[in-house]
Amino acid sequence: MDARKMTDQVSLLGFVDWDARLFDSLIPLPDGTSYNAYLIKGSEKTVLIDSVEQEFGSELLAQLGDNLKLDYIVSLHAEQDHSGAIPVLLAKYPKAKLVTNPKGKELLMDLLEIDETRFMTVQDGEILSLGDKTLEFIYTPWVHWPETMSLYLKEDKILFSCDFFGSHIATTDVYVTDEGRVYEAAKRYYAEIMMPFRAIIVKNIEKLLTREIAMIAPSHGPVFQNPDFIIDAYKDWISSPPQNKVVIPFISMHGSTKLMVDYLVKSLVNKGVSVVQYNLAITDIGKLAIDLVDAGTIVVGTPTVLAGPHPIAAYGTLLANALKPKAKFISIIGSYSWGGKTVEMLASMIPNLKVEVLTPVIAKGLPREKDYAALEQLATDIANKHKELGFK
Repeated sequence: MDARKMTDQVSLLGFVDWDARLFDSLIPLPDGTSYNAYLIKGSEKTVLIDSVEQEFGSELLAQLGDNLKLDYIVSLHAEQDHSGAIPVLLAKYPKAKLVTNPKGKELLMDLLEIDETRFMTVQDGEILSLGDKTLEFIYTPWVHWPETMSLYLKEDKILFSCDFFGSHIATTDVYVTDEGRVYEAAKRYYAEIMMPFRAIIVKNIEKLLTREIAMIAPSHGPVFQNPDFIIDAYKDWISSPPQNKVVIPFISMHGSTKLMVDYLVKSLVNKGVSVVQYNLAITDIGKLAIDLVDAGTIVVGTPTVLAGPHPIAAYGTLLANALKPKAKFISIIGSYSWGGKTVEMLASMIPNLKVEVLTPVIAKGLPREKDYAALEQLATDIANKHKELGFK
């Protein structure tokens, strides 16, 4: 694909990966993804913002052409999906300086073995003039690595935000055209990558909003011509109270845990609580992550395997712990045959969650009347807790 014009002097480059289905060997990509780079041609200097995965470097070189004089390559984030092609760019443009912050320099030297003499480091708020265009570097750490920056093009009021406000979508559209589709993809992206850092993201958004922003150009997905659309979404995902919603990630081997999940779901619904259940044997973890953003309560369902939780249930619990959703309550339901420490082991896996643990329900074999009574009580407790906190 050729470079695509955003303005007379700003172009979108990079690679649209229609076939990608897994990111970082972990995150499902149902809609593919894009690796965005941006070229700004000033009256005196030319800059390329970020690059692409190393394997797509030839595509980026072809977009740049053979006659371009490139003065600067800016690295806003050192992770390889944005930096992987930097070595081949530096080889093609031997006079270009690689611009990043000191932490980014350290990481790029470690990850890509880039020679120290090629770097030019910048500080927070530092200005770089391209002649008739002015770039301001804005430190936005922990979105989602410690060195991450954003870049503001003052004359055009464009914020180049790298992973911040991104969405994994393969599209030929330069700008957002389907807000519903982009909203879900951006929420998935936030849930899987940004949610653990939501406290510092609040401060970074406040910092960015001291500038007038006409467009947000992320490094994954289409460009936002309506910045408020994605900024308001982030504010909601980060700061709004949890919803009157229970998320139940579960696994069942011989049916006992599934019977308990089914009963709990019915009881919660009868009490006015919204429920989303995920069979971890077949689920898309990205969908699970999306629902964890708003969940008021998480209930993990698992049988006991070799005296502990099923490994897939343990994985789901560790995932929730890593993502740090804003849920206020958690519980565990499931079954066992001859004993074990499932509850204790799962409880030890959630040190990052600031939650109240509601009384678990663990049945011996098939659930019986007393187990169903305990599930009914758990549903009542959850519904009451949600009402007390005003979850809607």
